[in-house]
Amino acid sequence: MGTIMQVGIITISDRASSGVYEDLGGPALEQAAFDYGWEVAASAIVPDDIDRIQEAILSFGAQGCGLILTTGGTGVAERDVTPEAVRGIMRVEIPGFGEIMRAKSFEITPNGILSRSLAAIVRTSLVIALPGKPKGAVECLGFVRGAIDHTVKLAQNLPTSC
Repeated sequence: MGTIMQVGIITISDRASSGVYEDLGGPALEQAAFDYGWEVAASAIVPDDIDRIQEAILSFGAQGCGLILTTGGTGVAERDVTPEAVRGIMRVEIPGFGEIMRAKSFEITPNGILSRSLAAIVRTSLVIALPGKPKGAVECLGFVRGAIDHTVKLAQNLPTSC
């Protein structure tokens, strides 16, 4: 059937990275990845800092992660810089992912419209920037799950079924 998806998970939070509170988003995404039959090959907690976010993404891509999930930093607060970090190193953005995540989230909560979640190709990895709240991150991943395998194959120049 092919190889198992190698996933990297990055929690982006000043407070979690400094130990002020426990990271809940990363473990929630790890469980979702496990449930989807993926292998979590790498994980990290970094502060809301463009350089640190980019370093983690590029490092996980270099380690062979075809899918890199980030949680946190997609809102409109001053320290929320995840979209800017991803856009600074991406080859191409995939607007449909963010559009679907926002539309479906908005059906659950009006605040879903504030999310700046997005997906992009960085080198040969699909990077999906998800909300910081664990429930929102897992829900948004589920909303776009159907397109992930095909997108990763395209990013890695692998054969696709269509």
